Amino acid sequence: MHDYDLLLTGARLATLAGDAGYGLVDDGALAVRDGRIAYAGPRAALPSTAARAHEDLGGALVTPGLIDCHTHLVFAGERIGEFEQRLTGVDYASIARNGGGIASTVRATRAASEDALVEATLPRARALVADGVTTVEIKSGYGLDADSEPKMLRAARRVGEALGIGVRTTFLGAHALPPEFAGRADAYIDLVCDTMLPAVAEAGLADAVDAFCEGIGFDPAQTRRVFEAARRHGLPVKLHADQLSDLGGAALAAEFGGLSADHVEYASEAGARAMAAAGTVAVLLPGAFVCLRETRLPPIEAFRRHGVRMAVATDCNPGTSPLLSLRLAMALACVQFRLTPEEALRGATVEAARALGLDDRGRLVAGQRADLAVWDAAQPAELCYWLGGGGARAVYAGGRRIG
Repeated sequence: MHDYDLLLTGARLATLAGDAGYGLVDDGALAVRDGRIAYAGPRAALPSTAARAHEDLGGALVTPGLIDCHTHLVFAGERIGEFEQRLTGVDYASIARNGGGIASTVRATRAASEDALVEATLPRARALVADGVTTVEIKSGYGLDADSEPKMLRAARRVGEALGIGVRTTFLGAHALPPEFAGRADAYIDLVCDTMLPAVAEAGLADAVDAFCEGIGFDPAQTRRVFEAARRHGLPVKLHADQLSDLGGAALAAEFGGLSADHVEYASEAGARAMAAAGTVAVLLPGAFVCLRETRLPPIEAFRRHGVRMAVATDCNPGTSPLLSLRLAMALACVQFRLTPEEALRGATVEAARALGLDDRGRLVAGQRADLAVWDAAQPAELCYWLGGGGARAVYAGGRRIG
């Protein structure tokens, strides 16, 4: 008779069990039953060793599976030529005028079939898994019409099913103004609120609703309309907030009890206070910060001072953050934003789960999903120390090895 489906021993566990610290357990054991953690703690206190599968890890580090809580992973086409153009001095506005920028991704994504989107996305998702990711958030926002937005969300769900990972889908219809609505932003928001969002909600395709509140996106009043529509349909909200300017996006997200406000380089002290009061997570996206050569740092000290939870994500997208390593995002969050390695690891596990409204993953404690990553590392800070290099030795989602 087996007490466990899987037993890992000889592990150094970074349980992240408390509110601070790594929660390290040396000579630890982790047992899995029915896709959940049945035991995580000292091997000496393990109740039983009867398991269908047992592996001694020889001192390897085990962390919760990483959670990438902000990506635009589903898209068609590529923007490599624009990358080269920008490096030779061509500005983004000129690229956009010539049909580039997000418009080029929208054209390619609209033209691609759902199957083609799945096939294009799978290699990107596999790269994240190899780097220890077991849950990923995937946004729409490159379709921008009533047919292509649901197509993107269906493709995202299929990627999760194909790889055995957790996928949370976010409807980002208010990402940019599609070319056919040029000069008619309010009319497009009418379409988002009255047609697109209700259809996505009725089909059960979205776990949350997002918008891009920015001078080059949608203004606070338009964003508020999207959030009110989300509320009518019982969907939580997130926000691309205060990335390039302070439009009060962080406070707006908090007003609606938002799961997260993302980017937040220009978030104000008042915004930080509002986020703390609402429990809205600040999602830090250092990949976009680096690729756009930004200089304005997020207000990390204000977030710490007010007790705002901070998550870290890749923001993987074809235009401003072609980043396929959450571990590298963690390293950049330390180097660029001055997070500690502990904050970065918590930001890609415990706090990332919080930013997705999930309470069943992100820590190695009994009852949580058995999502975990095994690393050839002696201490957790190594995950942020190396810029690149080997990924995880093994990755488990729901107790099943997927990488």
